[in-house]
Amino acid sequence: MDMQEMMKQAQEMQKKMSETQQELANQTVEASSGGGMVSATANGSLELTDLKIDPSVVDSDDVAMLQDLVLAATNEAIKKAREMVQNEMSKITGGMNIPGMGLT
Repeated sequence: MDMQEMMKQAQEMQKKMSETQQELANQTVEASSGGGMVSATANGSLELTDLKIDPSVVDSDDVAMLQDLVLAATNEAIKKAREMVQNEMSKITGGMNIPGMGLT
């Protein structure tokens, strides 16, 4: 394979990755904690897009519990979003971890 062909393939892969990143920005994953009392939604850009808290879990005498539930739900949502991105990008890269391409 000559250098020109390799460059063409690299450009095609970069284009596919860019398109996939744009598509992933519109896809979401959801995670919850406390048996569904707190749920968080994140997108493929690893941004939190929604947070729902059941009013019954709001207790001014136990703010720490609510904070823990929110942290657990948001961290799990971001983890799931990261996994979604990695799975989609690995389809393009054949499993190679290419720095700066949303795989970390």
